Amino acid sequence: MRERTIPVEIDGNGAHCADLLLDTLMQHKGIDAVELDADRRALRIRYDPDVISLATVERLADRIGVQIGERYQRCVFAMNGVSCRGCGSVIERRLHGRNDIIWTSANPASRRLAVEYAGTRERLSEITRTIEDAGVRVRGQVAPPAPTRQKEEDEESWWDRYHLVVATVATLIFLASGWLLGRLGLISHEVQIGFYVLTYIAGGFYATRQAISSLLQRHVDIDLLMVTAAIGAATIGGWVEGGILLFLFSLGNTLEHYALGRTHRAIRALMELSPEDALVVRDGQEQRIPVDELVIGDTVIVKPSERIPADGKVISGESAVDQSPITGESIPVGKGPGDQVFAGTINGHGLLRVRVERLAQESTLAKIIRIVEEARSQKSRTQRFTDAFEGTYAIGVIVASALAVIIPVVFLGRDFHDMFYRAMTLLVVASPCALVISTPASILSALANGARQGILFKGAVHLENVGAVDTVAFDKTGTLTIGRPRVTDVITCEGVDEREMLMLAAAVERLSEHPLGLAVVQYAEELDIPSLDDQEITGLQSVPGRGVRAVVRGQTLRIGNEALLESEGVTLPDDLRRQGDALREQGKTLMFIASDRALGVIAVADVIRPVVPAVIEDLHRLGVKRTIILTGDNERAARAIARQVGIDEWRAGLLPEEKLTVIREMQRNGEMVVMVGDGVNDAPALATADIGIAMGNAGTDVALETSDIVLMADDLTKLPYAIELSRRARRVIRQNLTFALTVIVVLVIATLMGRVPLPLGVVGHEGSTIIVVLNGLRLLRFRKPALHAPAVRTAPVPAD
Repeated sequence: MRERTIPVEIDGNGAHCADLLLDTLMQHKGIDAVELDADRRALRIRYDPDVISLATVERLADRIGVQIGERYQRCVFAMNGVSCRGCGSVIERRLHGRNDIIWTSANPASRRLAVEYAGTRERLSEITRTIEDAGVRVRGQVAPPAPTRQKEEDEESWWDRYHLVVATVATLIFLASGWLLGRLGLISHEVQIGFYVLTYIAGGFYATRQAISSLLQRHVDIDLLMVTAAIGAATIGGWVEGGILLFLFSLGNTLEHYALGRTHRAIRALMELSPEDALVVRDGQEQRIPVDELVIGDTVIVKPSERIPADGKVISGESAVDQSPITGESIPVGKGPGDQVFAGTINGHGLLRVRVERLAQESTLAKIIRIVEEARSQKSRTQRFTDAFEGTYAIGVIVASALAVIIPVVFLGRDFHDMFYRAMTLLVVASPCALVISTPASILSALANGARQGILFKGAVHLENVGAVDTVAFDKTGTLTIGRPRVTDVITCEGVDEREMLMLAAAVERLSEHPLGLAVVQYAEELDIPSLDDQEITGLQSVPGRGVRAVVRGQTLRIGNEALLESEGVTLPDDLRRQGDALREQGKTLMFIASDRALGVIAVADVIRPVVPAVIEDLHRLGVKRTIILTGDNERAARAIARQVGIDEWRAGLLPEEKLTVIREMQRNGEMVVMVGDGVNDAPALATADIGIAMGNAGTDVALETSDIVLMADDLTKLPYAIELSRRARRVIRQNLTFALTVIVVLVIATLMGRVPLPLGVVGHEGSTIIVVLNGLRLLRFRKPALHAPAVRTAPVPAD
């Protein structure tokens, strides 16, 4: 947690704004405490920068009319040519020396550097110079520019990509040449030493540079241990052993760099989704222009098999669009006039004309890239612990190695040469390389996997935490249900033709435009029931809280509840009333139809998503102890849905603030609560829960801002996928940490017993590092079988 005092500007009479500011901030995840001074001129905030940024605090304050007196910016840089594990600590310490830097997170494994600072964007050039003074080159700001620019800025040069390979190959050539030519007697001893010196330069250059840079920042890292061990071996004539150490250390770094590059490339593939140009119609002429030059209102033409260049709405044409790059949906989605399309998705067989509604830098794809990049730059709590642990541990290893020489030689009379050689081996085998890299390798792979499935984790901490969930709370409408009422039952009185009644009801409801009435209209269209001319309908009147009435073909038609019919003097038959009560008990909304007598009843309900029962069953299988519905709808509808899909509990008739009360009550009981909602009406609940998950919100700003995880597709099956991916990542991290610690302990004990020569110690050390990286990369291939809801549970059921 960090504390900061922020100057604010609140109107002298703005007590309400002040209270609203405090309430809003305290509801947001990552803020531990917040208070205003007596004059309401300064805001003191205690927060976790890995969860919420001051830039976000500024945006929240702006929304309620409170001006922050100091501007805050957060940006992510691409670090190219970074190969050392300790580079991140050096950069962070260098940046913390600046007064305007609030928070930094340098993650060499993902080649990303996140910086939050006070001031305007013009200060970026100064910050960039500070970073480069630390010996690290950065290539522009990754977020939030347009994807096409990101592709250019994020390109690595040939040297950035292969410098470790060159150094490793050179080390092997010099080492092998010196040893082989010396054994064959083709060179003198002095020349052989010259080859070994070249071996040391090639294999130890980057490690030495990093070790010196760290020491200047008063930090001891792994590279210093390796360099010290190699130099120590050379001082006692072990040039070959030292050369092998540097070669294997360089080889390990190269393989690690390449392996982690797979996660880097998997995420960078997102940046290659957006086309570089678009076919736009301007002044009646078709012309190709760069995507960055598109403006809102432009009409772009998307030919078959082309990528859609911008977020917008289809104005003409029909096609099936592959939205998997954005939402993870495996099946193309049909698009026609009025439908939303996203930049980076692939058009199918038809030609589409699309009106641009968002600039390239504001597209859904650009937001996804920004979220993923920020998540990559952040560190999980486990990674921060191992990073902090590295420096102290390295000092301890140096001290222990020194004692391993001094005590046996001074007090036990052992041979200095043997003890010094053993101490150098101890430096190598006790080095925590595998420990340090085990967490980021797994986290980055899981983030990449999730992004490919349309699951956006907004931080490594959320990826870790969602796997610990034991309670899942659901909003009802739009989450468990489709969110659109549909006709489920039609019952007519004796002697009444069903199609005739539906034709009359649809004719009236077509003019009323009430959501329930639109369901009747849609149902009539699905049955191909002919529609009446609007001129045949007169005197349409809405009766608040009861229904509507109109004159259709000369007779008065009434559509509404029992109260409407009773007020109009129409009596319901007992049989129809009993059937209506049974439908209402299922949580359905009834619309009675009557002229001068009752004609029948139409039952309307929101429809449960077919996959929900299977999702709930899968959550229970994963060990989720409690599932609950939190809804503002009535008790009957909530109970009916909960029973039908297998949800344990329900709380109905809740206002937004009452949902917060329920969530906080569960948290006080020690439960880890995940809230799943649509990201709009559920924003306060999503922010209050331990993990807020917004689903089906491709392109919704509120969801991207408020939630911790975004399921881009309207697919609830991604929820158990996200939980299982998190648990798999946590399991892999535990495996890596256990394996790395075990190898260190075994090798240290064997070394102290004199059973491990330096080359074997190097193989064990570097081998364990490579193994934990490869184990983490397995998360890239993680797949979860598709869920299929039991047939007996998929019938349409209750809603509003």
